[in-house]
Amino acid sequence: MALSVVGAGFGRTGTLSMKLALERLGFGPCYHMMEVFQNPHFLKYWGAAARGDSVNWDEVFDGYASAVDWPVCTYYLELAEHYPEAKVLLTVRDPRSWFESAQNTIFSAPNRARMLSAEDDDTRAMAGKIMVQTFDNRIDDMEHATSVFQKHIETVKRTIPEERLLVYEPGEGWERLCAFLEVSIPDEPFPKVNTSEEFRERRQRRQEEDIQP
Repeated sequence: MALSVVGAGFGRTGTLSMKLALERLGFGPCYHMMEVFQNPHFLKYWGAAARGDSVNWDEVFDGYASAVDWPVCTYYLELAEHYPEAKVLLTVRDPRSWFESAQNTIFSAPNRARMLSAEDDDTRAMAGKIMVQTFDNRIDDMEHATSVFQKHIETVKRTIPEERLLVYEPGEGWERLCAFLEVSIPDEPFPKVNTSEEFRERRQRRQEEDIQP
């Protein structure tokens, strides 16, 4: 199975809701950072990619029909070239809102410390690529981080042909997404999950599980 949809949007742009939406539309399973956390064997691929080593993308995405979120979006162009028939989905949101959401969740000090000081090299490499290299080690600087966010959006628009790309903002619902993917609109609400509060609750559960005897 080759990927039919490649996600180019940064995390905290509604990517988990999009994962569920794509699966509802028949483009599942959808690969997301949660897949990495739930299946640690994936870490070796993202560690290798972060170090600049060659990665067998077909092996990474074996059994998946779509992929969104980090670390996928870091390699969107390579993946778009590897899967030339895939459509590219760029999820976006207001830059300041994105920054505040990211700082409260994936880029919070506790989460960064946990990821960047992980025992295994692959986790540290993957986290370093996302949290340090992408933002020039200035992830706490709102002006700089939002500039990186906006430049990424413009780069995707410039590098992916217009007919192959959908720029999508959370809250738009099904219509444009379904038209882009050429599928019928479901008779149900668009998924909405992974709020900042839900993220913190999930992180707390993981921490509690880690200290269980």
